[in-house]
Amino acid sequence: MRTRGELIGSLDRPLLLMYLALIMIGWINIYAANYIPEHPNIFDTSREYGMQFIWICLGMVAGFSLLLFSGEFYRRNAIFIYGGVILLLIAVLLFGREVNGAKSWFGVGGFGIQPSEFSKIGTALVISTYLSDIGQKTPTRTSLLVSFGLIGLPALLILLQPDAGTLLVFSAFLLVLYREGLIGNIIFIGIGLLMVAISTLFLIKTQWEPIAGFVISGEVILTVSFLLIGVLVFFIIKQAVLPRFRKKNIRGLIMILIVSMISVWTISFIYHSDSFLKPHHKTRIDVLFGHKEDPSGAGYNVIQSKTAIGSGGFAGKGFLDGVLTKYKYVPMQSTDFIFCTVGEEWGFLGTTTVIILFMGLLLRIIHLAERQRSAFTRIFAYSVASIIFLHVLINIGMAIGLAPVIGIPLPFFSYGGSSFLNFTAMIFILLRLDSERLEVFR
Repeated sequence: MRTRGELIGSLDRPLLLMYLALIMIGWINIYAANYIPEHPNIFDTSREYGMQFIWICLGMVAGFSLLLFSGEFYRRNAIFIYGGVILLLIAVLLFGREVNGAKSWFGVGGFGIQPSEFSKIGTALVISTYLSDIGQKTPTRTSLLVSFGLIGLPALLILLQPDAGTLLVFSAFLLVLYREGLIGNIIFIGIGLLMVAISTLFLIKTQWEPIAGFVISGEVILTVSFLLIGVLVFFIIKQAVLPRFRKKNIRGLIMILIVSMISVWTISFIYHSDSFLKPHHKTRIDVLFGHKEDPSGAGYNVIQSKTAIGSGGFAGKGFLDGVLTKYKYVPMQSTDFIFCTVGEEWGFLGTTTVIILFMGLLLRIIHLAERQRSAFTRIFAYSVASIIFLHVLINIGMAIGLAPVIGIPLPFFSYGGSSFLNFTAMIFILLRLDSERLEVFR
């Protein structure tokens, strides 16, 4: 058994240093976003920056405690961790506290705990264990169904809360399944369906009136467009030399057309139905796709965020000199829109530095994944990288107006205990697993 000094010495220093750099920069920006002269002490626990310091301390204690458990412990107990998370997700639906329309929080004294955050690490561990245990290079129908079931169960419980942001993050596991060769071309089908969804939402309120009194909706226009494209591709395939090639591809083309048209009308039904989307979700979609201008409502957050980032210029206005963030013109500026504080006070240089740090972190995690002898560690590392990647992509996309506002925190930056503890646990478990990379748990 290794001593504590040997364990610390075996940790991957680049990953640990980038993690520490991100949490320190994040904490400083939470301080800047909430700074008032009456409370200048960064350790003042009556302010968010003081509370974040407590979360950082708790995270450090939890993180180094997680280093004490072996990689084999995490592999053997993944199913129990996953089961505990599922029970918490069920319990929060029954006994949880509703915040911003989602019943996803437990109130513990003055603290709030969000179980859906910890469902990410529970799912990452159990999917890593399952895929490493089956060890199949060629996926079977059973392995696919079990994999989707393990991912889908917590996702379904989160949908019932409803927490759209966390639910979307679970799509990150598709990247993991693709890396392990389980879904093959399915991911490209998913990308195609995403493009269909975006096209539908762009055209959903479009109306064409070629003849007076005769109105054609955007859904009909899109359906007819798919049919015309399908007919064109059909005739191209018909010219193929090999009959077997023609038969196979025509069958595939018909399936793609059917799925695309069903998707158009399904998305349209979901959009127009009050049972699936709440009014504020629909308004955010309308603002994002240009169907509605709402500078004082749903569009206000994004407009103010983009203005704050743009006003920072090349080098920013300076630490604590941000006007829009200092005077609270940007809502949720220490959580969902923390990136705008970086943009206003540190400018292009600051935002670029933060993005480079995140890119470095992700590339380092992928490097760690690829040097593993253990499939379990490799899959877990890719799960961590995929989850962080999607969080960063969507959060920064929200801040600059390229993604809908759905409440996804920026890892290690946004104020909040549940998110910080979850990402910290992911990093430290990965550090422990990587320190045992010469061993094979499976």
